[in-house]
Amino acid sequence: MLEILLYIVNFLTIFVPILLCVAFLTLAERRVMGNMQNRRGPNVVGFFGLLQPIADGVKLLIKEPVVPLRADSFVFIFAPIFTFSLSLVNWGVISLVQSPLEFDLGLLIVLGFSSLTVYGIILAGWSSNSKYAFIGGLRSAAQMISYEVSLSITLLPIVCITGSLCFGDIVELQSSCGWFIIPLFPAAGIFFVTMLAETARTPFDLPEAEGELVAGYNVEYAGFMFALFFLAEYANIILMSVLFSILFLGGWADGSELGIISFCMKVMGLMFAFIWVRATLPRYRYDQLMKIGWKVFLPFTVGYFCLISGLVFLVWLFLLETTVSQVGDGMLVIG
Repeated sequence: MLEILLYIVNFLTIFVPILLCVAFLTLAERRVMGNMQNRRGPNVVGFFGLLQPIADGVKLLIKEPVVPLRADSFVFIFAPIFTFSLSLVNWGVISLVQSPLEFDLGLLIVLGFSSLTVYGIILAGWSSNSKYAFIGGLRSAAQMISYEVSLSITLLPIVCITGSLCFGDIVELQSSCGWFIIPLFPAAGIFFVTMLAETARTPFDLPEAEGELVAGYNVEYAGFMFALFFLAEYANIILMSVLFSILFLGGWADGSELGIISFCMKVMGLMFAFIWVRATLPRYRYDQLMKIGWKVFLPFTVGYFCLISGLVFLVWLFLLETTVSQVGDGMLVIG
């Protein structure tokens, strides 16, 4: 009961900061992409355009929410609320890191809640009673399932090395032995690509392909319900950047102020990488997306996990044999 109460308190304390980070991430993305594409970007509303996210939020809030006549009204309204709620639930788990009540299965819980996001998108596409929205929902389901398999297998070498699913244990081992991105660079590269696919970002934004689907699963949404999908996408971008920093870049190291600052810098660098990829790469075709997920990433991640687990097992046998021989020599000396 105490763990649940502490989780709720932590969730409420980070709710507003996460919303602010999401709002200003949208501004940062538009400004960075403007500079990359040799244009100004938003710079009119407020000083250097800093009030643009607030203006966008007010505009979406006061817009009339439209529900299509033939849509399932309850599911249509429930889908964006469900998607946005799932994007925030994981932050309660992340906030308990380094606390006395930290979850021992934190990594598994985060992956479990993240995998449920696809249901909100499928419900949105199905309840809209529109063929374009429905195709976008089906695309999203196939995409997320194919890439979540590779994403989960990519994390298994880290679990084998640390012997734990706890974020605190993973960060602590990296603070003493070095970042995992160096020995596990192939896994880190695949994890970053699957992050892009998991959040439906360019070049894997097939569920929202404007050219053929006119925005995909959320094409029938307007006003604040559309904003909930928008906020969920950017909240997931921040969450995935935090996970990558914890799993491969050492996280917050020793937990000091300098470690927290370096952790924030890593997360901001990863979010910049999301924006950079969007401004640089074109969208993949759907058949290319599926081919990479099932025929390239899946066999490679399985083989890589078998290799790493085999090496870990050999190291464990070597250490066990060394310990047994040392114990035997000590008993012989005593005798």
